[in-house]
Amino acid sequence: MPKPELHPGFDIRILPLFHAILNSATAVLLVASLYFIKNGQQKAHKTANLIAVVLSVIFLLSYVTYHALAPETRFGDINHDGIVDAAEKAAVGGIRYVYYFLLLTHIVLAAIIVPFVLFTLLRAFQHNFEKHKKIARITWPIWLYVAVTGVIVYIMISPYYH
Repeated sequence: MPKPELHPGFDIRILPLFHAILNSATAVLLVASLYFIKNGQQKAHKTANLIAVVLSVIFLLSYVTYHALAPETRFGDINHDGIVDAAEKAAVGGIRYVYYFLLLTHIVLAAIIVPFVLFTLLRAFQHNFEKHKKIARITWPIWLYVAVTGVIVYIMISPYYH
């Protein structure tokens, strides 16, 4: 698909690092949120989760923008020619399979987590804390996995950005 000829006024190559920072902050907030609720600090729990949601929305908007404008980056493309040849595949070895497993599970779960987060928030705002707690037990670990694997995927692919 052709990329649009847009020039946002800054170097978009900084965005993957920005995305990793947003994912890192979200992961920290999710762990803090769990700590807060386990220790009866409902207001801090609510604040941590709302900030995590805001960071996730910023991430999603920035991520879509980046991928609409940036050229594709391929894992293992050592010479940055857009082709991962047999020698490059051999050079990165079996770690490719780890990368693709993490990337695939990250993408699938990132798509799945959005409605879970929304329903979890809805239950909390409706003061239906029993249902909130029940769905949060599913939402929290998936959301944390998505945030953490987002950072790991960035670290693994970052040598191949042009």
